[in-house]
Amino acid sequence: MADPGAKIVSLSLRDFRNFERLELEFPEQGLVLIGENGQGKTNLLESAYYLSLLRSVRGTRDADVTRFGAPGFFVEADVCASEAHQISIGFERGTRRKRVRRDGVVLERLSDALGAVPAVMFSPGDVEIVSGAAAARRRFFDIMLALSSRGYLNALQQYRGALERRNAALRDAMRSGAHSAAAIEVWEPMLAEQGARLVRARRAWVTQVQERFAERSAAIGERGVVGLRYDTGVDANAESVELALSSALAAKRASDLRYGLTQVGPHRDDLTMLLDGRELRTFGSAGQQRTAAIALRTLEAETLRDAHGASPVFLLDDPFAELDARRASRVLTLLHDVGIGQTVLAVPRDTDIPPELTELARYRVIGGSVSR
Repeated sequence: MADPGAKIVSLSLRDFRNFERLELEFPEQGLVLIGENGQGKTNLLESAYYLSLLRSVRGTRDADVTRFGAPGFFVEADVCASEAHQISIGFERGTRRKRVRRDGVVLERLSDALGAVPAVMFSPGDVEIVSGAAAARRRFFDIMLALSSRGYLNALQQYRGALERRNAALRDAMRSGAHSAAAIEVWEPMLAEQGARLVRARRAWVTQVQERFAERSAAIGERGVVGLRYDTGVDANAESVELALSSALAAKRASDLRYGLTQVGPHRDDLTMLLDGRELRTFGSAGQQRTAAIALRTLEAETLRDAHGASPVFLLDDPFAELDARRASRVLTLLHDVGIGQTVLAVPRDTDIPPELTELARYRVIGGSVSR
């Protein structure tokens, strides 16, 4: 049976970034957004991805996503993934309250709408996943696995809650000069239990995709030997990862008290990419790092497809800007091999549209307005 693919049928915006008001119907195969920098094409892609992540893909606060001078923003879309839905998100700047509706019904928990529109976004900034600090790679891990696994999302939420409280207890101990061991230790069983679930899920994903990561990198044009490794501060292969993490937390407790933070756990782990045995982050060229980032995004797309039973919407924010025509063509061939779904491509000029995507309907973006 053919993969139906997730689709955005229509998108409505009000006071989102520089869009005062927008009503846009999406062709089934997708569309191309053409506009100079600063006109709003990336903002439109961000609004589409907001329906999946429920927050800005750029890490911007909701108050700053709201159009200047407006009391809040509103995003609504008719979507079709495994079934048809209407998803709407409203944010009030004054109360900082965010409300999500699915088919007109207010959802009590925002997480119930997470991933409502399966989507993956490609942009030149993705190179930061490879070349940047470990936090960028952990964010990649957590977004991808949370959008594809409710169990991972639940474990991540509980882990972060326990981590925040343990760190607060550590800071209180630093300020007061005295501490209660019980106030710190009480959060460690939760950290060990939920942290172990995160470690196992990340390790399993890396093990599953290692060979494909190398194959994808080679398909794009990398000639060296590419590898992928999950680095964690505990023994991920231990018979009991929970016990290993619990022991590590206890061993670090005295040091944690001096620094006022928890120094071991999945919130400190990393995803290491290798090229000929050396870290790609340090020794790879800009082109090699870009290749690795694109390969990671294709693996993310497959992970979402396998989880949702439909190819995600592909949001391409001028992804070929730093690639020569030959490598760009290889990337598109790879995307089609992976199973590219509905595609929204944003580029500055008509001449930036790759030949493989010239049949998509074209829309002009100027100053927060979109026209065919």
